[in-house]
Amino acid sequence: MSATHRPEHAPAVDLLDHGTEHEQVVFCNDPATGLRAIIAIHSTALGPALGGTRFHPYATTADAVRDVLDLSRGMTYKAALAGLDLGGGKAVIIGDPTTLRSEALLRAYGRFVQSLAGRYYTACDVGTYSADMDHVARECSFVTGRTVAHGGAGDSSVLTAYGVFQGMRAAAEHAWGSTSLTGRTVGVAGVGKVGRHLVRHLVEDGARVVVTDVHAPAVEQVLAEHAASGAVRAVATTEQLVAEPLDVYAPCALGRALTDEVVDVLTAQVVCGAANNQLAHPGVEKSLLDRGIVYAPDYCVNAGGLVQVADELEGFSFERAQQRASGLYDTTLTVLRTAAAEGVSPAVAADRLAERRIREVGRLRGIWLGR
Repeated sequence: MSATHRPEHAPAVDLLDHGTEHEQVVFCNDPATGLRAIIAIHSTALGPALGGTRFHPYATTADAVRDVLDLSRGMTYKAALAGLDLGGGKAVIIGDPTTLRSEALLRAYGRFVQSLAGRYYTACDVGTYSADMDHVARECSFVTGRTVAHGGAGDSSVLTAYGVFQGMRAAAEHAWGSTSLTGRTVGVAGVGKVGRHLVRHLVEDGARVVVTDVHAPAVEQVLAEHAASGAVRAVATTEQLVAEPLDVYAPCALGRALTDEVVDVLTAQVVCGAANNQLAHPGVEKSLLDRGIVYAPDYCVNAGGLVQVADELEGFSFERAQQRASGLYDTTLTVLRTAAAEGVSPAVAADRLAERRIREVGRLRGIWLGR
């Protein structure tokens, strides 16, 4: 029986089984503010779990559980591959942020994060912003991604996009022997917080860019910003975008963008984007490999935002964080070369490299008990 046929308040057993590798999953409810949230700590073997808070109107609690479990696991691998002394966690707030967001709700959420005593640090994600983290921080000591006015790093999408661009340069080097994207056509699906910054990097590097987004104002803003260059045009849907004659496809919206149907029609030789959990199912990575498409694993290239908010824990320096995010070029190239040498997909190679670090370093740390 599918999850949609179960009671909305009772996540399917298979979803709970899916989370058995997680250290801790916390359900947070505050009826007075309308808060319903889930915090998932996948691993603290390398340090306290750090991951953003997603605010999204999930159709069912089961959908929210599935997403937070997948996202938190991805954060463990992202931090490990990026060489950070952090574990993996994530949180989701269930509801429409345009109508449910309030200071009271965010402060209630902050109290739940505080109750974990430093095992989980939160930050921004889809549907949350630095100003939201300022509200969370009024009740919680374990918050990153705050506004610059409050001593934080500000919008982490800036270095997320920069890191994706560095990963794309590495994928271009691997595919074509040159890091330059000049004259290449790049399709960007999703031009919100991260995608918009990525488009700027691409245009500055001489690429032609085709964009799409379900939110029309986001497309209009990007087109207006680059009207003078003439390097950016839009199509109405993602289906149209992937059928375009592309060199690079950059999924930058929500996850599971790489389906069998997308891979079948995709003309791009490189896939490199900011979205988390891009593979609709494990078999997609083999389909990409069989078609000769270079896939830069999402959690490898989109770690720039994590690098940015992690730097905030030391007292934020944008220059230092950007220099560290530049290292994602080398990390991506290492993943792609390891995949080629070992005859596996880049996704498998990235997992192996991350798991090796967790295994070798994590055994020195154990479970993070908080502060």
